[in-house]
Amino acid sequence: MTTTYQALERHFARLSSLRDASGILSWDKEVIMPHGAAERRGDVLATLAGLEHEMTVSAKTADLLDAAEALPAERLTPWQRTNLALMRRSYQQATALPGDLVEALTQATTRSEMAWRNARENSDYAGYLPHLQEVLTLTQQTARTRADALDLSPYDALLDTFDPGTRQSDIDPIFTQLQAQLPELIGSVLEHQAALPPALPLQGPFPTSRQEALGRSLMQQLGFNAARGRLDVSLHPFCGGATYDVRITTRYDESDFIPAMMGIIHETGHALYDQGLPAEWISQPVGQAGGMTLHESQSLIMEMQICRSRPFADWLAPVVQKGMNAPNTKAWQADNLHRHLTQVSPGFIRVDADEVTYPAHILLRYKLEKALISGDLALKDLPAAFNDGIHSLLGLKVPDDRRGCLQDIHWPEGLFGYFPCYALGAMAAAQLRAAACTQNPDILPSVARGDFTPLLTWLRTNVHSKASSAPLQDILKNATGAPLQADAFLTHIRRRYLDQAADA
Repeated sequence: MTTTYQALERHFARLSSLRDASGILSWDKEVIMPHGAAERRGDVLATLAGLEHEMTVSAKTADLLDAAEALPAERLTPWQRTNLALMRRSYQQATALPGDLVEALTQATTRSEMAWRNARENSDYAGYLPHLQEVLTLTQQTARTRADALDLSPYDALLDTFDPGTRQSDIDPIFTQLQAQLPELIGSVLEHQAALPPALPLQGPFPTSRQEALGRSLMQQLGFNAARGRLDVSLHPFCGGATYDVRITTRYDESDFIPAMMGIIHETGHALYDQGLPAEWISQPVGQAGGMTLHESQSLIMEMQICRSRPFADWLAPVVQKGMNAPNTKAWQADNLHRHLTQVSPGFIRVDADEVTYPAHILLRYKLEKALISGDLALKDLPAAFNDGIHSLLGLKVPDDRRGCLQDIHWPEGLFGYFPCYALGAMAAAQLRAAACTQNPDILPSVARGDFTPLLTWLRTNVHSKASSAPLQDILKNATGAPLQADAFLTHIRRRYLDQAADA
């Protein structure tokens, strides 16, 4: 290792510290910040974003990069060479945007997110529209500016910020396959479940305190390191925070404990990935998560693939019965609990959707946000387009905007280009689960005993420890033997919901 390269690592470690500071302030904004602090918090976050941008595009960064890239390749390790390439990528991404645009978008999204809370609660899209329009306008400007600099389409330029290297041309064949097969598949699953005796109801209420205690217990069981993270409540569940301080949130409903429980498991999957990244590279680009498709695969392999399986239900049933102080009746046995965990029912809310209908929500959002970015869809027409799409894909009539286009935080926060990663993550999760259980047949029997160590060990080895040392497709090929595709997901859905495989 050379002094030049070491200086570059130190420079990027400082950038990592700025992102950690922003991460904690952003968590605070969404969890405990008083509403009246929103404007000032927006200024602070914009300043931090501006400082990070200035440091990234500085002449010092350019000089250090040029000097390090001039070194003989053999003087750097493979991880160092990849880190250097990712540093150059960060520099190119940053220099594509002027600093005032970065700060303006940060301020706009902070104001927008706070206004969205009230708009969602009151189903007031009309009152919220000016905030969202400001965010969209700045996002379109960002997309065009990045696209021109990086020789990409505007939407691909946004995709690339969440999933490096992913393009619409990668997504469209997978989503076309889903679009073609999902309607018939959903219909078959609904018909199959309708022929079964109805699941016995799980009688509440379920006090928030008991739900929280259960959630914390499950986090620990899955492998979450509570000394380097925490669980809180927010309007929209998420995983955030900073290095060695991974913070997850959920929301509770005392009439139904399952959404909060599965939300905690989902976010714990994200947190386990963050906590499993290689410590020696944690402040460097190569040590960061390998894009949001991989990140979502880690939440979904836990929430959907493993923790809705029958082995998990076998272990969970007595744990939940005790945690909820429930009677020892048939309703609380594993058979009935598994029915609840795998119940398919088209619904309005994406984050509460079952794994069969969930991709339909993403197909719609992908279509809409592409049209919004291109200008083919005006924001004033978004509610009607959203409602029409839900009716077409799921046969539902959306009753209000709170359960329609206002339900998600992503567009209010300017996260256009993120949504496809959810469905792609579901595809990747199915591939990873199939490969893991084939390579280690003890994974599911261990889950039935409440032991997630074999699964977590496999994920640490094949995903977490890789960080950004290789592209998404390479990590998937090495772990599963195949590139990202929909086949494993569709096979999994048929097996679990139509074939009724015993270990599904």
